[in-house]
This record gives sequence, C-alpha cells and structure tokens, in this order.
Amino acid sequence: MRAVVGILGMLLMFGTLWETFESIILPRRVTRRFRLARLFYQVTWAIWSAVNPRLPSKKLRESHLSYYGPLSLLMLFAVWAFALVVAFAMLHWAAGSSLNVSGGAATFRTDLYLSGTTFFTLGLGDVTPRTTMARVITVSEGGMGLGYLAIVISYLPTMYGAFSQRELSISLLDARAGSPPTAGELLRRQVRYRGSDILSRYLRDWEIWCAQLMETHLSYPVLCYFRSQHDNQSWLAAYAAVLDVSALMIAYGAGEAKWQAQLTFAISRHAIADLCEVLRVRPLHRTTDRLPPKELAEIRILVTESATGKCTEAGDLKLSELRSMYEPQLNGLSRRLLMPLPSWGVGAKFVENWKRSSWDRISSESASPTTPGGGESGHF
Repeated sequence: MRAVVGILGMLLMFGTLWETFESIILPRRVTRRFRLARLFYQVTWAIWSAVNPRLPSKKLRESHLSYYGPLSLLMLFAVWAFALVVAFAMLHWAAGSSLNVSGGAATFRTDLYLSGTTFFTLGLGDVTPRTTMARVITVSEGGMGLGYLAIVISYLPTMYGAFSQRELSISLLDARAGSPPTAGELLRRQVRYRGSDILSRYLRDWEIWCAQLMETHLSYPVLCYFRSQHDNQSWLAAYAAVLDVSALMIAYGAGEAKWQAQLTFAISRHAIADLCEVLRVRPLHRTTDRLPPKELAEIRILVTESATGKCTEAGDLKLSELRSMYEPQLNGLSRRLLMPLPSWGVGAKFVENWKRSSWDRISSESASPTTPGGGESGHF
C-alpha cells in the first residue's frame, strides 16, 4: 500500500510541476487535451458565470466578472501549491512517516503538516525528519518550494505587462471609433479626412496589436478573462471592430488600404481561430444578423463618403464571405467570456469615455441630453 501511495505521490508531483512549466515558462500554446489548468478554469468559470446573472444590477455583474481573471490566477497558484504539498506528504507516508514528533506517533496529518511548513520554508522545527530518506524528501521539497514562489513572483509582472500593453491600444480606440468601438463609427469619423492613408496606417498598427495579442494570450490564456477598465470596452469588442473594418476595406477598398486590410485581417483571423482552439470554444452561428440589409446600405454610403472604396454587388458577396470566416468564432468567445459584441455602429450614438468623468455620471440626471454632462457623444 505504501508503495502505491508513493508512486501516486510521485505522479502528482511531476504532473503538477509539468503543468506549472507549461503554463508559466513554456512560451507556446499547449494542445494536450487534458490539462489541470484547463479543467480548473472550466469548473471555476462555469460556477462564476452561473452566479453572475443572479446579481441585481449591470454594474455589479460587470464588477463581479472583472474579479474573476486576477482571482482565478491566485486560486490556480494555490491549487498547484496544495497539490505539491499533498504529493510530498504522500512520499513521507510512503517512506514510513519517519519523523520526530513529541507526544505521539506520526500520522498522515503529521506528514501533511511537515510538508506544508517545508514547502513554504517556515522552518518551525517542531517536527523533523528522522531517517535519510525523510531528510532527502524534506530538503527536496524546501528547494522546490523556494523555486516555486520565485517563479510565481516573476510571473505576475509578465502577465500584467501583457495586459497593460493590450489595454493601451483599446484606450486609444475610444477617440477613433467610440465606446464600444465599431466599424461604422470609425468610417464616419474618417469622412472628414476623405482619404485612405490615415486608415491604412491605423490598420497597420492594429496588425501589430493583433500579433502581440495572439502571442501573449496563447501563452497565457487567463488574460482572455481579464476585463478592461471601462464597462463599455473589451478586448473582444476591439477585435470585432478591427475585423469588421478590415473586411469592409477588403470588400470595397482599393490600393494601399485594401492591401493593408488583407494583412490585418489575416493575422486577426489567425489569432481568433487559435484562441478558440486553446479555450475549447466552438463557433456559434447566431440567428440575428449583426449587419442587417438596412444597415449594410448605410455602411455602403459611409464607405463612399469616406473615399476609401467603391461599393459593388461583388463587394457585398465578398463582405458576406469574409464575415462568415470570423463572426462564428467571435460569437463563441462572446458567449464564453460574457463580453458582448458591438454592432456595426450605423445610426448609433456613442458615449466616449474621454468626455466623461465620475462627476458627469453623478450629475447626469440633472443635465440636458444634448449637453456634455448628459453623456451624449459627438464628433471633435
């Protein structure tokens, strides 16, 4: 029996260490079907998201969701640490619980206590190993615990650096495409410039942003659950707006704008497909269309007025084809992460975060709907 427990303890220890290595150190996605981290997020997110609709207000629900990403990360670290403590306790028990204990014989609870104090390098000294094997196990666990804590501490700045870099571009999108950002609003603000040069440069910047997001979020999928600073912003909404604009330029654009849109669309679609694979999200075909025929006609007018392209029936077919390549994946991620997708923005009014403040929101009830205090957006 002790031999079986010892083998199980070794398997638990090496399995946890390998899982930690893949999640923190390995700089690439892992395609293995069973992973402790994936199981952890499936179970905890199912519980967390099931509780969310029962909260009384939208603001409270959004705050509740925003806590999940950072909290789940700390919980995952705790699960790994607990698994290692239990694994070493099993090894101590398999070695015969050879411990010096005052006031009685050593039990598995004593092994678990020694394992915990050793892993977290407390060094209390009230329970000590008696045999050579027990000492080897204790020293090995002490070194592993010190290394584990060092890795965790160094992991957090990397995570939050990637999150900060992602949110920087999302914040810049507020003044260019509203909040939430939409393709229609970006084109509407493009009308006054009547040219594709600015849009081409902007799509080039977002090509780089999408590549960076793919690199960081495939290596650290937990970042997908981290939400933006403002309730009306999200990385998924920004992603949808970038894909929508790129699809429009491919379908109706010409010249440099169309070429750059093809490059941006390629990396964006690549990233969104890989994220769905890592998160095990199935494409979802919704019954409601994000771009009904009436709004499509208005989008065509915006494309013409902004002088970024020429609208044709062939372009309509191309746009429909491109949308089918990414909208099901966006729908699946939207349902999984509880992040709503933006409309195409035609005929909609937008609240721009840079025009608001906490005082504006507090005093909005007494402000006129057309004044800045009323939260109504407008152009520059």
